Amino acid sequence: MPGEAGIGASAFVGRSMPRVEDAALLTGVARYADDLPVKPGTLHAAILRSPHAHAELLGIDTAAALAVPGVAAVVTGADARRFASPFLVGVRAPMEHWCLAIDRVRYVGEPVAVVLADSRYLAEDALDRIEVRYRPLPPVTSIAQALEDGSEPLHPAVGSNLVNSRSFRYGDPEAAFARAARTVSVEVEYPRNSCTPMECFVVLADYDGAEDAYEVLSNFSGPFAVHPVMAKALNVPGSRLRLKTPPHSGGSFGNKQAVFPYVVLMGLCARVSGRPVKWVEDRLEHLMAATSATARRMRIDAAVEPDGRVLALWMEQTEDCGAYLRAPEPASLYRNHGNLTGAYDIPNLAVTNRIVVTNKTPTGLNRGFGGGQLYYGLERLMNRVAAELGLDPLDVIR
Repeated sequence: MPGEAGIGASAFVGRSMPRVEDAALLTGVARYADDLPVKPGTLHAAILRSPHAHAELLGIDTAAALAVPGVAAVVTGADARRFASPFLVGVRAPMEHWCLAIDRVRYVGEPVAVVLADSRYLAEDALDRIEVRYRPLPPVTSIAQALEDGSEPLHPAVGSNLVNSRSFRYGDPEAAFARAARTVSVEVEYPRNSCTPMECFVVLADYDGAEDAYEVLSNFSGPFAVHPVMAKALNVPGSRLRLKTPPHSGGSFGNKQAVFPYVVLMGLCARVSGRPVKWVEDRLEHLMAATSATARRMRIDAAVEPDGRVLALWMEQTEDCGAYLRAPEPASLYRNHGNLTGAYDIPNLAVTNRIVVTNKTPTGLNRGFGGGQLYYGLERLMNRVAAELGLDPLDVIR
């Protein structure tokens, strides 16, 4: 009724509403993932990471680490191959991404082995006892290098570091370029970048052998979008992977999406050891191997009229997604595909999107993922149009 609606509205409209989490955060009683109690018998995990950007993995000797008192297990790629599966990849190129390196490492910080011990201190100490034999390979560190003939392929089954290329057309760009007064071009390179949350990754995992089921708590606030990816990698139906989140989170900026491979890794550790497992990422690990935004190289040609109107665009975008296309990539490239012309009335468009892999940390959902890369290039183009035509930039973009 009108009267009831008015009463309800007056309770919220025009009033300052305190956020429900503020009291706990401001008084220091918030409960983050690392604050939560663990089950009796929980093991603590420490991850041995690759010191190489690109190398063949020739062998791992874990005997000395297993001999350390308090160490319950050392998990390697052999265990991953036995109990897990590669992650689903968002393109058809035949590349495998496991929760632990199997035969090759492809970025500095890639997990190679996990020590499980009665304390994090024991686990960290035992890492030094693991001996790994590598054969270094030439690293691929840029988009230009990835596209070079003869560049060392990160994934030999693919055959090159160009893992996907697709072209799209809207309207009639050829006709627009043919009748345009001139063409204006711009080439830009957008670098990798990353936000850094106050709280690093945390995972607590348990495996129920009787039910062949996993229960995992991790501090990514939106795990359900990649729940099927994690379940498939653990070789269980979705109904046997229960995900939980802590009451509070120390920031994300999208970066905590990248915790999901560790959900699978710690689930694997719980299965191998037969005990619950807890892993807390330290700051060095996060800075070295968590995730980042994609790098993008763009060339845009614009068919332009003398008054600054843009009739058509010809775009070529090449995206660097790091060593693997980690779900939901290539979302950074395609999330804004329906808005390639931004806020501008540009009726004709041809675009080619290419994805390359390099020996860098896999990319993910860094704040505004894909938007900064696209609009940086588009706005540089509009400024170039204004400069070449001698117009006020505001007259071009309005």
